[in-house]
Amino acid sequence: MSVLQSNFTETVAKGYAGMVANGETSNRITRTVEDAAGIAFGKPVYRGSGDHGCTGTVGTLATFLGWAIATSALAIPAGADADEYQQYDNAAILTGGAIYVDVKGAVADGAAITVGTGGGAADLIGSTAADATHIATGWVADETVTDGVCRIVKR
Repeated sequence: MSVLQSNFTETVAKGYAGMVANGETSNRITRTVEDAAGIAFGKPVYRGSGDHGCTGTVGTLATFLGWAIATSALAIPAGADADEYQQYDNAAILTGGAIYVDVKGAVADGAAITVGTGGGAADLIGSTAADATHIATGWVADETVTDGVCRIVKR
């Protein structure tokens, strides 16, 4: 019999980008991905140009929908990443609740979450107003993190 796993770590990862953090009350919607490049899990999602469409291109607060929820239920086309929605997929989007996202810089517990284009990042998530295109209204960090996976919430 082949060995599937031969070593273990004592520290388990707390989560990954796009993972719904817990079972507290949340709201989820579904929209069709318009971007040819797809939308990565845990990234901000905006209203698209078509009916019931969405995009990962950083927009304004008025077009901000929520965060792309990770799923394992998608087929992965050849040459595609496993951790993103492809064009024309139905993307699950969290509009309220608790989710893990990748943040840049230092984010303090309770700090407002911002989305921007600072440092060349297409969708920089953090809490620094200097790099913010907009504040994700109502979303706050639920823990203190520097450059890594952070649980954010909107209650």
